[in-house]
Amino acid sequence: MTTAPPRRERPHGLRDFYEDPDVTVASGTPRSLRQARMLAEALGPATSGARTVIDIGCGDGSAAATAAPILAGHRIIGVDWSQDALKRAHAHIPYAVRGELTDGGLPFRSGCADAVLFSEVIEHLVDPDAALDEIHRILRPGGHLMLSTPNLAAWYNRALLLAGVQPVFSEVSLRAIHGRPGQEVVGHLRLYTARALREFVAASGFEVVRLRGAPFHGVPRPMRPLDRLACRAPSMSSILLLHARRT
Repeated sequence: MTTAPPRRERPHGLRDFYEDPDVTVASGTPRSLRQARMLAEALGPATSGARTVIDIGCGDGSAAATAAPILAGHRIIGVDWSQDALKRAHAHIPYAVRGELTDGGLPFRSGCADAVLFSEVIEHLVDPDAALDEIHRILRPGGHLMLSTPNLAAWYNRALLLAGVQPVFSEVSLRAIHGRPGQEVVGHLRLYTARALREFVAASGFEVVRLRGAPFHGVPRPMRPLDRLACRAPSMSSILLLHARRT
């Protein structure tokens, strides 16, 4: 006689979902490295003065730990909503605090940050407008925003939509995958094309400096060379990496 595995309790809402330790809270290393290199180029060497970099939505801190050697000499502070994620983040970065992307929800004074890392967060938000307003508040004038998010118009998503299949990265439920490839539920609420992301960030008080592409670790191995090639045309890449400055 076999015993059925215990049924996993379904999340009651977004807060319960993100406090679940089984939910992924880390991005892939390749795009974390690309984003860190873009920021290091923008900030310049720490010999000209250490800068404060705030990693909003730091998750378990692994992305900040990956970026730290590239941003050597600069101060990185992690922020997350999830208490579970923050417990894990303390193992990777020296400073990690709780905060929310609401009006005054981040525990920092206005204009205190030289740069904000905003990796794979915006697609999870109910109110991305309020989030960019709060990021605009804590950045100094001319401060840098490094934002990454999955691309709705990734090369394979275009083909999937033509075939009537739900695109990768998009989700219709927090409880299970329906109508698209993949098995992992990660809580995406919003997706952007390159054009939409540029326009949205510019309308939120930022000047878009550049947009680059990055590969996605979940692409099947035989298709990864094509995924890397697509990065040459960011509008078709798996991941969008946007660099903007506060105006």
